[in-house]
Amino acid sequence: MKDLKEIILYGIFGVLTTVVNIVTFYVLYDIGHLYLILANVIAWFVSVLFAYITNRKYVFKTKNDDISKELALFFGARIFSLVVDTVIIYIGIDIMHLDALFIKILSNIVVIVLNYIFSKFIIFKAK
Repeated sequence: MKDLKEIILYGIFGVLTTVVNIVTFYVLYDIGHLYLILANVIAWFVSVLFAYITNRKYVFKTKNDDISKELALFFGARIFSLVVDTVIIYIGIDIMHLDALFIKILSNIVVIVLNYIFSKFIIFKAK
């Protein structure tokens, strides 16, 4: 039951993280007229930071005192999953010429599972 609650909370905060990413990007790019790539990188950073805080406090409820190590692991895992996402998209769309939406959905499923595994068993693991 605890794992189901954890997965549901992970999903809810995942949706909120996506909203934070999109809103931040919109404010920076559409309203603030910031350069496209810079706006996207800042939006990614803000949303990953939001995800870290909510995962730590509400999903996995860790009490680890070494926040810097935990935060570095979290960002490292997210960078890794960003690379995995990019590789899947590149191979699926550019090389294999498969449907872009199908590949993006498949890639997101892989990334969500990877991020949950990293968070549950490496970053926020119970002591």
